[in-house]
Amino acid sequence: MKSHSSWTWIPSLYFAEGLPFVAVMTLSVIMYKRLEVSNTDIALLTSWLYFPWVIKPLWSPFVDLIKTKRWWIYVMQLLIGGGMAGIAFVLPGDFFLQATLAFFWLMAFSSATHDIAADGFYMLGLTEDQQAFFIGIRNTFYRIAMITGQGLLVMLAGFLEKSTGKIPFAWSIVFFILAGTFVGLSMWHKYILPRPVEDAPRLNVTPSVILVEFFKTFASFFQKKGVIPALLFMLTFRLGESQLVKLASPFLLDGREVGGLALSTGQVGFAYGTVGVIALLLGGILGGMAIARNGLKHWLWPMALAISLPNLVYLYMAYAMPENIFIINGCVAIEQFGYGFGFTAYTMYLMLFAEGEYKTSHYAISTGFMALGMMLPGMISGWIQEQIGYQHFFVWVMICCLPVFFVLPFLKFKD
Repeated sequence: MKSHSSWTWIPSLYFAEGLPFVAVMTLSVIMYKRLEVSNTDIALLTSWLYFPWVIKPLWSPFVDLIKTKRWWIYVMQLLIGGGMAGIAFVLPGDFFLQATLAFFWLMAFSSATHDIAADGFYMLGLTEDQQAFFIGIRNTFYRIAMITGQGLLVMLAGFLEKSTGKIPFAWSIVFFILAGTFVGLSMWHKYILPRPVEDAPRLNVTPSVILVEFFKTFASFFQKKGVIPALLFMLTFRLGESQLVKLASPFLLDGREVGGLALSTGQVGFAYGTVGVIALLLGGILGGMAIARNGLKHWLWPMALAISLPNLVYLYMAYAMPENIFIINGCVAIEQFGYGFGFTAYTMYLMLFAEGEYKTSHYAISTGFMALGMMLPGMISGWIQEQIGYQHFFVWVMICCLPVFFVLPFLKFKD
């Protein structure tokens, strides 16, 4: 395989990895809010969609066993496209909530499986030098997918809402566009992806052997030194963020009579999909540079503060109720920059904790606990907000930022 051919599939592969995750986690929240679903139901139902990422390590060995990673990639992309087309078809109907959730579940499981195959194929299809070179490229196109999903598509939905006056129809068009995109990506990757010799079904390995190895790997994870503080860290580091992320868009969209800022769909798309993502990227880049320069031990506490303190901007907005769109965008940028900068410590710690004989599997298990830490608090966040209102809810979010600081002194890792 010629090295330059990697440019024909790595950008599109990681764009395809990021877009369904954004659709499941962010587009669904905004769409349901515009369709007048309650905050309690939005937070509960969309948080459940994290579940495939929570249990992703459980079926990752079988992606290695059955077929090739190349096959899994284009088939999962076709299924994701089918799920998006299903959402587009059922949105105008009376039972849109139940029907769209079924298709979101299909997308979530397909997307989690696609993540396993894509990340595995990346390591098989490239030399170690190429892997190092393209790491920034793949991350960049994953972020471009975020800008597309959280920004451009939300702004398109806002434009269609205004021009047609039909909210379900507007979102149907958005998901039809997404469906067509993924059918095209599936066809492209079936044609363009290389065929590494190593990407072959493991014919000499039976499912029983895989299961034995899996349980051995899983058991060794819980035998690692310092596993209890590590698990508490994984579950508490994003405790505030896990609830904020489910109510941030509803807060911006809700009317002022119920404590929201009454922004349009397009304004929310611009705030989160452009200004917010740019700030998130800058925070992540600076966070990576900081850790590379001084090490994680030096930056762990500052980064924990960085992911927590900027949440105060929502507390400010809930009480000040600013009408100036530049102030609102500035607040979103501050929170997203802090999140990008602080989250670097989280991912770096997971990589360090995973070091050892089963590095890849242990990292996958760690990301499962990360998703669990997002799912469980997120499920009840909408109910909490509707009981106490936006102002007190954002006070609650700040309180939820505290537990991790009781865990940090007990973390042990090599720097």
